[in-house]
Amino acid sequence: MLGKRLAHWHALCLNGLRMLDPIYQSGNFQLAQKLLDGAALRQEAIAANIANSETPGYRRVDLAPDFAEHLKSSFQAGDREAIADMVAPKLTEDSAARSTGPNGNTVDLTSELLAMDKNSVDYSYLTEVVSQNIKQLRIAITGTPA
Repeated sequence: MLGKRLAHWHALCLNGLRMLDPIYQSGNFQLAQKLLDGAALRQEAIAANIANSETPGYRRVDLAPDFAEHLKSSFQAGDREAIADMVAPKLTEDSAARSTGPNGNTVDLTSELLAMDKNSVDYSYLTEVVSQNIKQLRIAITGTPA
């Protein structure tokens, strides 16, 4: 008898998880997820740039500029598969950054600190968007705001 109950409960759980798939595959959720991935990677780039701000010949890195363009065009086209599978943030050398000193380093510490603050605000906002989606889902399931 216990085995049948567990099997029934397990089947209900699996069905419940399948019902959640459309939520996690929605365009807005996927967009927020990719933007969070980009913000996390940008934070790594900023940290590397700050850590190497005195390294001779170091070249500033940042997110590839085409990440935002690809994400925007895929989202506008409604191409959820491209958003989920093909659009991914990656780091590249910032070709627009110029050396400000004789050592050939292209990192401007003040700009990096400002970029870090902006990125932190962006990341906080995006985590709030994702959290609100999950909270709404919880309310829909339980009927109560937790």
